[in-house]
Amino acid sequence: MAVNLQNLQGQWNQLKGEVKKKWSQLTDDDLRWTNGNVDQLVGRIQERTGEKREQIEKYFDSLLSEGSSALSNAVETVGHAATQATNRLRESYGKLSDQAGEKLGAVSDMASEQYGHAREMVVRNPVQWVAAAFGIGFLAGMIAGYTSSAASQQQSRRFF
Repeated sequence: MAVNLQNLQGQWNQLKGEVKKKWSQLTDDDLRWTNGNVDQLVGRIQERTGEKREQIEKYFDSLLSEGSSALSNAVETVGHAATQATNRLRESYGKLSDQAGEKLGAVSDMASEQYGHAREMVVRNPVQWVAAAFGIGFLAGMIAGYTSSAASQQQSRRFF
């Protein structure tokens, strides 16, 4: 039985603690991973513990399969939590969207109503409103002219 080398290398830091629990006589130096040579690692464990090579490989395989199933369970749990969070966000967005639509509709209705009132006032008294518009335009022109005049006077003073 051959140990899956890639899985063993990828998970070695996590698995090393389990190996030390099983064979407490092993040191960190005994479990040092050298150049990806699993045969050398298994040989060192075999030498220090007296276990048969097949038993050591079988133990590594069981550790790897437990790690894989734990990883699969974790991925499944995270996926489930993400799905629930997504569903909650969609529900909340839907509620907010509905509320915003209702409020926007109410504001639009109010604006239409106010426009209607203003239009009615202009229709009833057109001369007053034309005079008011003329006065506002005249006043705005005076302010713009004064501002422009003051700015040009400041520029001419800079030269003297």
